[in-house]
Amino acid sequence: MVKNPKKQFPSELRFDLVSRDWVVIATGRARRPETFKKEERKTEESPREKCPFCKIGTQETPTVIFSHGKEIPAKQRIPQNWTTVSIPNKYPAFIPYPELQERYEGPFYKKMNAAGFHEVVVTRDHKKSLGLFKTAEVKEVFDVYQRRYLDLMDKKFVNFISIFHNQGSAAGASISHPHSQIITTPLIDTDLTKALINSENYYKKTKKCIYCEMNKWESEVKKRIVFENKDFLVICPFASKAAFQMIVSPKKHLSNFEKATEKEKLQLAEAFRTALNKLYKGLSDPAYNFYLHTAPCDGKEHPHYHWHWTIIPKTATWAGFEIGTRMEISTIEPEKAAEYLRKQ
Repeated sequence: MVKNPKKQFPSELRFDLVSRDWVVIATGRARRPETFKKEERKTEESPREKCPFCKIGTQETPTVIFSHGKEIPAKQRIPQNWTTVSIPNKYPAFIPYPELQERYEGPFYKKMNAAGFHEVVVTRDHKKSLGLFKTAEVKEVFDVYQRRYLDLMDKKFVNFISIFHNQGSAAGASISHPHSQIITTPLIDTDLTKALINSENYYKKTKKCIYCEMNKWESEVKKRIVFENKDFLVICPFASKAAFQMIVSPKKHLSNFEKATEKEKLQLAEAFRTALNKLYKGLSDPAYNFYLHTAPCDGKEHPHYHWHWTIIPKTATWAGFEIGTRMEISTIEPEKAAEYLRKQ
């Protein structure tokens, strides 16, 4: 029995209402926010003369080309004034096969072709990360994401479109030149599947969106809000899976990212750029990943879902406990992380 209920415990288990996962907030091993900021964070950089994205003409034929905020016709050769392009990945994980060819190996194992599309979204500057972009430049990146999403969602065997960005070698970027990736699959991400099921169950019980309700609560308590504008919130989630994790979420209930308006994309770009810039300054340009979760393009309606972007800095490495239990340990409380980032 706890004699003093107000006493600070050395660690907490926090429950993620959407994923139904538990995470560990190890306050007993807690670090001050500034200790996550390293003196030197040097990404292994490929020189410009060897960078394949600086030599963009050697890449595959582009699917989308933008120049200073405007889309221009995609041609065999990319023009000199390009600023963001999407190109097929030279070494794709998914390939547009004409058939899935589902088959079995023995009584237990099932396999099929990895049918889909795999593209790379490249921004022009060899070094500049998105957190140092202007808002209009970040919006252009979201324009490319949306444009390719709309083009790919009706293709054969496309039920899920993953848009993600790995910044820095610690986050899995094999090329230092900033770039994002788009991968389509016939399968739906298991984390998204859980979120779809749990958000639908909540909606059936309450007739309300679980994300809208959480956003409303966060707006009231304000402890975990890093930034907000008219249309978007940037939050360090209550059950953060990593130190300084942030969610960028529309305030209005929106299920499908691909339906975002020009105004919404501009507000999203401002919120996103601000979040990444605060990370850049607060943690000395850390490696990070970000990814989109939106209602899948599987032909079904998912009105109970609420799209959002997740940003996860690489502040720690998974060890045996995390790998074995799939229960993450974060060494800073989200409230303290948000307070620190707000000041940047």
